[in-house]
Amino acid sequence: MKKILTIAGSDCSGGAGIQADIKTITVHGMYAMSAVTALTAQNTMGVFGIEKCTPQFLEQQLDCIFRDIFPDAVKIGMIPDAGLIQSAAGKLAEYGAFRIVLDPVMVSTSGRTLLEKEARDAFMKKLLPLAALVTPNIPEAEVMSQMKIESPGDMETAARVISGFYDGAVLIKGGHQKETANDLLYENGKATWFYEKHMDNPNTHGTGCTLSSAIACQLAKGYNMEGSLRRAKEYLSGAIRANLDLGQGAGPLNHCYRI
Repeated sequence: MKKILTIAGSDCSGGAGIQADIKTITVHGMYAMSAVTALTAQNTMGVFGIEKCTPQFLEQQLDCIFRDIFPDAVKIGMIPDAGLIQSAAGKLAEYGAFRIVLDPVMVSTSGRTLLEKEARDAFMKKLLPLAALVTPNIPEAEVMSQMKIESPGDMETAARVISGFYDGAVLIKGGHQKETANDLLYENGKATWFYEKHMDNPNTHGTGCTLSSAIACQLAKGYNMEGSLRRAKEYLSGAIRANLDLGQGAGPLNHCYRI
């Protein structure tokens, strides 16, 4: 059985973060492990509180995982400050972790900045170089590339800029576009578009977490980057189309629609 590690924050309402990751990994028939970076008090209407883990305890979690059940792939989500980012990066490098999918939780859906400058710098210098794939949405890609993205051409330019910071692939997610939800994969100087229309379902809480976890699962199976992304997007689309309707705000996906 393939083993997948998620390093991320907890979502007590179950739609995103560690909980979404574990559901996604389990549905893919793999063994899920988690290193929790923060506890959050949140639901479909917003985030109401965050309690961060200490860097020392995050390192202890990672030591326990890598010394006993070495993961076949790693998904990284929310790491809320520079100290935790440096701790995670140090341990991943120490143990030689591979197939790392990095979901840069930098900007909330509402546009709120989630990482301060010191943490963004640590992310770019310490964590990003370890990744096989980074998966920013458009606001996050703007932060990483330091440019405004207003067109498909801008997405390609931003992807080239981001790829200049490290050797891995870049997936810019287009869900923030008004009429389409086209994604761009940029790998080894080649741009590949994945064309998608917006689905008529407002319940999309946790889509970024779910997609990045699904990609990690497909990479662990041995698929290449493009093949992993196609399969992961197929799973994500099905979880959205299942039209689960829970909560009073932007509800979660149906991660278990295949069961």
